[in-house]
Amino acid sequence: MLRNHRVIAAIVVVGAIASIAAGFGVVKSLVAAAACWLILRTGVLMLGGLARPIPAAPPAGEMRKVKITYRCEICGTEVRMTAAPDQDPEPPRHCQEDMTLMTPVDDL
Repeated sequence: MLRNHRVIAAIVVVGAIASIAAGFGVVKSLVAAAACWLILRTGVLMLGGLARPIPAAPPAGEMRKVKITYRCEICGTEVRMTAAPDQDPEPPRHCQEDMTLMTPVDDL
């Protein structure tokens, strides 16, 4: 929409000319024009950031971010897994037994 820098510059120039004509003075008009340009530029960048699509999932075998907590039923040791090769990894083993899932998979 306002990606064209010429359009933004034209809006800022028109605003500066209008403020000078209204009797605000040259310095105040330049400060107002700079603030206008900064606000417009920030808004355009924010809207552009929202328009980007979500990146595709990594290929199979690559590490993915997960947030899963497991607990050993025998000794009480808790482990938080933060990276795994797939979204639903096998539970780790501790005390020669599989650990119990503490974090529900739906909460990920």
